[in-house]
Amino acid sequence: MIEVVDVCKSFKDVDVLENANGIFEQGIIYCLTGRNGTGKSVLLKLICELIAPDQGFIRLPEKHRFGVMIDNPRFWRDMTGLETLRYLASIRKEIDDDVIKRYMKEFGLWTYRNKPVGSYSLGMKQKLSIIQAFMEDPDILLLDEPTNALDDNSVEVFRSLLKQERDMGKYIIVTTHNIADMEMITDQFIRLENRRLTFE
Repeated sequence: MIEVVDVCKSFKDVDVLENANGIFEQGIIYCLTGRNGTGKSVLLKLICELIAPDQGFIRLPEKHRFGVMIDNPRFWRDMTGLETLRYLASIRKEIDDDVIKRYMKEFGLWTYRNKPVGSYSLGMKQKLSIIQAFMEDPDILLLDEPTNALDDNSVEVFRSLLKQERDMGKYIIVTTHNIADMEMITDQFIRLENRRLTFE
């Protein structure tokens, strides 16, 4: 399990999380909701160890490889979509072009594989970000507003992929402002409010 224990985090004397607690199990899609600025992205960054809590701790499973998309997608503007994913895949050297091709086709990006990412729309960059999070078969998926700017078909593709990951027993935490995109497949909603987590 992933366990958040009495976690506190502040920035410039502004408290974002205060004694936040929660347990996340495998094979469950958790959807984290809350107003802008309540700390949803901060919690994901804490879980994947991009930042450290001021107090408390987060206990992770022994095996934990992350697939992460947090904040707005940022890629090299002059690289093509295919080059971008190939470069990211080259770091671990665990997947080949067939995997990349499959994901790009599912999200309708294969036609644009040789176009520079700087020419991509926001929705296309969002698809690229989703692909890089999924493509290396991570144990833990942390997805920040993944359906933002996606067309309806891509939302369906995303939901289908997420259900497959759930069925494989992955840890999945998704933040969203658009509950309608997630309510069909969410197993557990969590509200981040007043610096704490409430499991609904």
